[in-house]
Amino acid sequence: MTIQPKYQIDTKENKQFLENARKELLSFGHHFPSPEGSSYYLGDDGTPWKDRNRETWITSRMAHVYSLGFFLGHDGSKELAAAAIHGLRTELHDKKNGGWYAGLMADGEIVPTKQCYAHAFVILAASSGVLAGIEGAKELLDEALALYDLRFWNESEGLSCDTWNTEFTKLDDYRGLNANMHTVEAFLAAADVTGKEAYRIRAGRIIDHVLTWAQNNQWRIPEHFHKDWTPDLECNKNHPDDPFKPYGATPGHGIEWARLITQWTLSTYKDSTAAGAAPYISAAKALYQRAVTDAWNVDGAPGLVYTTDWNGTPVVHDRMHWTLAEAINTSSVLWHITGEECYAKDYASFMQYLDEVVWDHDTGSWFHQLDQNNQLLGTVWPGKSDLYHAVQATLIPLYTPALSIAPAVKYGKKL
Repeated sequence: MTIQPKYQIDTKENKQFLENARKELLSFGHHFPSPEGSSYYLGDDGTPWKDRNRETWITSRMAHVYSLGFFLGHDGSKELAAAAIHGLRTELHDKKNGGWYAGLMADGEIVPTKQCYAHAFVILAASSGVLAGIEGAKELLDEALALYDLRFWNESEGLSCDTWNTEFTKLDDYRGLNANMHTVEAFLAAADVTGKEAYRIRAGRIIDHVLTWAQNNQWRIPEHFHKDWTPDLECNKNHPDDPFKPYGATPGHGIEWARLITQWTLSTYKDSTAAGAAPYISAAKALYQRAVTDAWNVDGAPGLVYTTDWNGTPVVHDRMHWTLAEAINTSSVLWHITGEECYAKDYASFMQYLDEVVWDHDTGSWFHQLDQNNQLLGTVWPGKSDLYHAVQATLIPLYTPALSIAPAVKYGKKL
């Protein structure tokens, strides 16, 4: 079967395909800001769902996305990014206890707890905002890094904790890798934007832990841990489709970790073939291959399953758009640094699946959740909450994998 040129990596047709997808996504999200800037959750056609919480992590993602849009010349992007940064500096910011609320309810009441996950995204948003020259972004970044250092980073462990109460007086015993994964992303962005290499070193410490756990578990990464960082492999077995703490292995995270590990390696060693780099690149390939083997086209229909058990058998068969986005990203990155044809072949398959199934060509953006038969489902991710994963998947295939995506786009570091 001949693959169309628009699905083939590095062709002019694929670059145009990515550009078309990106422009459509950026146009889709224009109505996200609330009056003070925190992000409304977007519905199926981009209309804000004002009855849902306005989350800090979504607001941060939108600040990041529209900073990218500004670098790309998308009309109105700087104003949209500035609105989100304003929301992070005002109504989402806890002036009394420090840090950022998890979010705000529709009536303006705060969503309790202080989440490492959300604070990592504040760092990412502020880093991109600094590059975009948005008022207040530098102050936001300085405060976010200082707060993170104080409340979430554990220097002796080389890992971050997960959840505090709102007042930062009680730390939950749960430890998780989702927050640490986005911490790696945030630390790499902070290092690239500020020049503070301590954050890149910290990212490497997290990565070393993750690789030890993955290697000891057939490259299926444990997601959930007890207070002493022993894996809790049975966590949420009775609630397997939890949006943030699903049971079992999450192949999409294995794929995403593979990309972040590659980025850290290239930014640290400068050459993927360097002696120090080789084990990390090998590990990234192993993580990617395990995840794709476990998840891609394994249950009778195209798509990547959400979770598997510890033997690789699918548990939640739903297809999440973010998993596809990360598969596009990582297959492109591994192709560009290895030249191995298997990655280009995977990329083309993912592109075709995006075009034919996941991209909503009628009302815009990407379907966020489909069932095993690729029918629309909204049990975990109703509507189309934000643009972060999808927009990045239209850019990462085009830019150097050694640099965080915002500086890469701003400075035109194309492959």
